[in-house]
Amino acid sequence: MNETIVFALTSSVELANEIVDHLGLPLGKISVKHFADGEILVEPEETVRGRSVYIVQSTCAPVTERLMEVLICIDACKRASAGEINVVMPYYGYARQDRKARARQPITSKLVADLLQTAGANRLITIDLHASQIQGFFNVPIDDLTAVPMIGQYFKSKALDDVVVVSPDHGGTTRARKLADALGAPLAIVDKRRPKPNVAEAMNVIGEVEGKTVIVIDDIVDTAGSLVASINILVDKGAKDVYCACTHGVLSGPAIERIENSPIRELVITNTIPLSNEQKASTKKITSLSVGYMISKTIEAIETHSPVSDVYNLFNPKND
Repeated sequence: MNETIVFALTSSVELANEIVDHLGLPLGKISVKHFADGEILVEPEETVRGRSVYIVQSTCAPVTERLMEVLICIDACKRASAGEINVVMPYYGYARQDRKARARQPITSKLVADLLQTAGANRLITIDLHASQIQGFFNVPIDDLTAVPMIGQYFKSKALDDVVVVSPDHGGTTRARKLADALGAPLAIVDKRRPKPNVAEAMNVIGEVEGKTVIVIDDIVDTAGSLVASINILVDKGAKDVYCACTHGVLSGPAIERIENSPIRELVITNTIPLSNEQKASTKKITSLSVGYMISKTIEAIETHSPVSDVYNLFNPKND
């Protein structure tokens, strides 16, 4: 691992420090400057020549600024003769723009994939892409890890009774089924309609939730409007206790207030997107699990030419 170097950009410093601690490496020295006019300069402060470089950065808010940091860092490393450039992007911004839902809409997640590869990225490591087919936008290796087994392990440790796992929409059924299988619990689905972005109207529940402890799982919680709409209908249908989980806690705008004022007992997220101090102080309902160990084991597998597939099973019950 002597030829491996891990750089942290501005969104993921804490996570990157955890990753290098697991790997037994120092964090690479890098300068990230933002000028008064908005321009960005990223400059590695130690040699990358011939080395395997890992750039850790979630493209969370401000999304485009974070993305430009990554692209400029890739370019700097490529021009400094890095041996291999690996982008660790736990949260892949623009992933929700994965198709043309209406005429004249862009497919921005494909554009981001093109930009990363054109800049010089040789590999992408990410977690729970919003749409798994985004992997097909890349012509370089991509490891789409999942936090669902880790979330399942957390809820198993709570020993909840009469659990039903709920998908907040039809699109998340596969993800919810994975959690349900991990917990040995039945599955229910909220049938909802979304009239426009960030506005969701929950309509009905497919499955039995009356008197049950429900765990609603999604990949992203943004403004929490969709989540709270789902929870309200579950409570109306007789759900006893409501827990929620997601991989990426975007938590924009009124999200924290909505969660705090909702029947949610606990929202479990991961640290793919860091919580601000203000967010931490605003609610006691949020629990954050770390993906640092999972990412470090992925890097270790890549650098030792071991199967990355072993990491996918890291938190499965058979490994407990």
